[in-house]
Amino acid sequence: MTASNRSEFLASAYLHAKSVWRGKPVRRRKVRSGETEGEGTPFGFGRDPKALVDVLSTMATDMGWSAELDQARVIEEWAEFAGESTAEHTTVIGISNGVLQVQCDSTTWATELRRLRGEMLTRLLKEYPDAEIRDLRFMAPGAPSWRHGPRTVQGRGPRDTYG
Repeated sequence: MTASNRSEFLASAYLHAKSVWRGKPVRRRKVRSGETEGEGTPFGFGRDPKALVDVLSTMATDMGWSAELDQARVIEEWAEFAGESTAEHTTVIGISNGVLQVQCDSTTWATELRRLRGEMLTRLLKEYPDAEIRDLRFMAPGAPSWRHGPRTVQGRGPRDTYG
């Protein structure tokens, strides 16, 4: 297999895998008259250089990463979004099933932020529309727990063997 045949095979395999992953068929570029397959005309249509930000945003949209990138932006910009005084008393834990989970350092802050939840959610949906966040959850600090992870088993847990 020659190098050009191998590169064509790899390109077509990548495009096929991408189409299967996204569930959309791959559209191949039409070959214009006077142009052979794999050969473009210099200074022709679509050959102008593009800004890196345009290329990356197109790639993120094509690969379906825009929601995850906007969610990361929400977490990174939490201090600017919530305000410095609020950010000092809160920590974003993460986003799970469209719910932004925020840990507060006292029950007073959690209660106050729960009261402001509607306003904050409206602002969040307006400023980060592609983040796919549909709810906010403010958690107060609690007592230590034996629970680790999202799944539990009914019963007393490790204390059932004590005496």
